[in-house]
Amino acid sequence: MMSFFIDTMNLVFQSITNFAEIYLLLIFIKLSLAWFPTVNWYNEPFCSLGKLTDPYLRLFRGTIPVILGMDMSPMIGILFLQCLMVIFNNIKVGSI
Repeated sequence: MMSFFIDTMNLVFQSITNFAEIYLLLIFIKLSLAWFPTVNWYNEPFCSLGKLTDPYLRLFRGTIPVILGMDMSPMIGILFLQCLMVIFNNIKVGSI
């Protein structure tokens, strides 16, 4: 019974790490596409990408002032996700 709990907890932590990696990739894609002025964010797949990433990035907007016309708040969001990935990747529940 205890082995099942340990395996389940390790699976949950690994799943959180994998989700954060995929979400980080989506954020990098969105930030990379922002450099192209011809991207229409109201057409698919860009609309879905914006709907997935904007709520998270909006949490950090305004925490760092705009520097030279560039919004630096996604850096905090990326840094937070990377810290989350390191923490959950290094947590290993072992047997007693």
